[in-house]
Amino acid sequence: MKINYVKGDATKPVGEGNKIIVHICNDIGAWGAGFVLALSKRWKGPEQGYRYRNDPNKHKLGNVQYCAVENDIMVANMIAQHNIGPDSEGNPPIRYDALKKCLQDVNRVAQEIQASVHMPRIGCGLAGGDWSKVSKIVEETLEHVNIYVYDFE
Repeated sequence: MKINYVKGDATKPVGEGNKIIVHICNDIGAWGAGFVLALSKRWKGPEQGYRYRNDPNKHKLGNVQYCAVENDIMVANMIAQHNIGPDSEGNPPIRYDALKKCLQDVNRVAQEIQASVHMPRIGCGLAGGDWSKVSKIVEETLEHVNIYVYDFE
């Protein structure tokens, strides 16, 4: 699907119907910088689900945690970042293979509940990703759903 670029706040998704807000989380349980701050300011559930979920695999790369935050809005915490900084060889923490796996699951859920998918430029801030690579994964993985990417004004 083609990405629709929007100027605005990804925590206030546009359009009608069900919506899934997706973002990338790390695999070490750290929450407190980047887009998650905006999420936590608006809703408590995504952070609580990320931090306190009673599941030994909750922070496994490729996993997705879903949290309903409003009647028509769900947040998907996608575990697609290893650690919180570059590794010893200077590689950024984003894991593109994990992101693809996460987005495949989001695509399945979005189709089941007939939802559009909303996001900031995931993986391109603290995770150090390249938007040309991320956007290609987004377009190839999210099929038959409307995709909105927000650039904060």
